[in-house]
Amino acid sequence: MLAGGIAVAAADAGVRLKDGCPGAGATLSSATATCAVGDDTGSGEAGAKGVAAVRFEPVCFDDPCTLTVKCHSLGGPTGVLYDKYVDDKLVSTNNCVVDSGSLAVVTPGAVLRAMRRLSWPASDLTVQPPDGVTLVNLETNFYTDDTAAITKSVRLLGQRVTIEATPSSFTFHFGDDLKMDTTDPGAPYPDLRVTHNYLRKATYRPWLSTTYSGRFKVGNGGWQDIPGTVTIDGPKQRLRAIEATPKLVGY
Repeated sequence: MLAGGIAVAAADAGVRLKDGCPGAGATLSSATATCAVGDDTGSGEAGAKGVAAVRFEPVCFDDPCTLTVKCHSLGGPTGVLYDKYVDDKLVSTNNCVVDSGSLAVVTPGAVLRAMRRLSWPASDLTVQPPDGVTLVNLETNFYTDDTAAITKSVRLLGQRVTIEATPSSFTFHFGDDLKMDTTDPGAPYPDLRVTHNYLRKATYRPWLSTTYSGRFKVGNGGWQDIPGTVTIDGPKQRLRAIEATPKLVGY
């Protein structure tokens, strides 16, 4: 049912967490801790069963998550529905988790997944000479001006998370099965830093891929690095390589 615009799902019992493991009387604050598989003590003693990373992801109405699904145990307190992962493998869904007061930990891995779900812009590719025409065996120049950081905010585990993504590397695809991987965005003529020579007359479709690195902060906390990147491919452009023959036209 709906309560104040938030769905409330009935559950048989409120599940509490203990040191990242299912158990009695603990909170969601250590849900990313490492514990022994099948061990409800949260002691971290693996024994014969081995040690696994346990993670709880909220069930949400949207992507990225801005509205979580609330739940309650019959006659008990309200919680949030969570899916449980062990070593990144989904093992159970719709656990009604009651948090006894601590905020859940927003992990760098969860932020990376959110970053990859967000939409990041493709970089504009500039080709010189302009107007889609170059010469065979001429140093054709490529660059982009899109190097500034981009900031977006999302809500994860009920908390505001700021993600800052910065173009950190580029792949210039020249359209003739050759490419250049570089951290240099290139520069306009005459500062030729990313160039390519086309060896035969033809029409090519060059494009640019931009790889974003990121950092994040939860609320007003400090910045933390995101352990991964996102690569965005830009559109292909039409470029003709033609041959030019010098002619004497007068003194």
